[in-house]
Amino acid sequence: MKNLLYILIPLFSIFFSSSLQQAKAQDLPHPDSVEMLINSMAIQIEATQGLNDMYNFDFRSAESQFQWIKRHYPKHPLGYFLMGLSNFWKMMPNEDDKSYDGVFNNYMDTTITYAEKIYDNAEKKSPKQIEAAFFLSAAYAFKGRLESNRRNWTAATIAGKRALNYLEDARGYGDLSPELLFGDGLYNYYVEWIPENYGELKPIFWFFKDGDKAKGIKQLEEVTAEGFYTKTEAQTFLIRIYDGEAKENPIYREKALNLAGYLHQSYPKNAFFHRQYLKLLYMTGDGNKTIEESKNALELIEQKAFGYEGTIGRYAAFFLGSHNFRALKNYEEAKKYLEQAVQFGESSDAQDSGYYLYSLSYLGQIAHIEKDYKAAQGYYEKIKDHADRKHPTKKEAKEYLRENRKLFK
Repeated sequence: MKNLLYILIPLFSIFFSSSLQQAKAQDLPHPDSVEMLINSMAIQIEATQGLNDMYNFDFRSAESQFQWIKRHYPKHPLGYFLMGLSNFWKMMPNEDDKSYDGVFNNYMDTTITYAEKIYDNAEKKSPKQIEAAFFLSAAYAFKGRLESNRRNWTAATIAGKRALNYLEDARGYGDLSPELLFGDGLYNYYVEWIPENYGELKPIFWFFKDGDKAKGIKQLEEVTAEGFYTKTEAQTFLIRIYDGEAKENPIYREKALNLAGYLHQSYPKNAFFHRQYLKLLYMTGDGNKTIEESKNALELIEQKAFGYEGTIGRYAAFFLGSHNFRALKNYEEAKKYLEQAVQFGESSDAQDSGYYLYSLSYLGQIAHIEKDYKAAQGYYEKIKDHADRKHPTKKEAKEYLRENRKLFK
């Protein structure tokens, strides 16, 4: 359910030329205008710096811009949604952080309230109603994602179904706005991908129109070229999609890496983008760049930069430990980083993650090489306690403990 809700979230972002001058107040749509606010060039210009600040994790500056939109358009969902989005991104580096739940839910509930009023009062299938359906789909999807993170499965399911219903309402109107084309692209790709990968969820999709994965990818790529509010989010989803399709088409892995590198370069303070980039560097075998970015990530953790915590720390420490162990045979350095990876895993309650388990495996192998058999036993016992029965390290741990029992005495 968590994966399902994640991919249904029509997020907002913006990427607009810095050469544009700030719009004058008289250029802005009137608060009671029938114009689609997400198509307003003046609003896009006003929001540019705020969205760029948000993605670069400068939330104070971002929210001052969003509050201006909220005050200027108090009965439109856009400003409230952007404030909710900002609080959601505060949770992205660590989805278990509950400190933003209350304010996030308040903003998304207000988004829904105002979007429902527009949706109910607008002419059927008019641009205004389609825009409202877009906001409703987005707000419910975000709320569902949070509920799934909190393991409130009933609430998550209800929110997810509502998001799907409104997404279906807004589907097919990409000619009205690139932002709506984003929803089309997500729908076309994931309405096919989910049943292929989660057989138990097939019944949910019996009542929805067929999609087209290839068309969905092309639509998302079009949004990255033409979208304003959804450009960066389309890129974020494409990284995930490209990475997932890389087994069938290896060129997608390179595309994923390029997009991740672009986002990290554009928003260097965003720990989530940094983590995506770091992971793809490792997976594509760029050893030197992986080492460089891993060290940068650990330094930012030391500096207590926002969002730099256990998850990216686990990645970075594992990559450095693995390199020192496997490539350099520098066991002391390897142990230092692998122990760090284990500590990061335990501090963020991620003992079932691959990086945590493989860190223990490598530590066990090093301990065996150094004839510290009791230490090796301890590492493999931890693997046995935490690894899923199908995880490769589980079999390795069982075999090691069985075959070396005499060494532990």
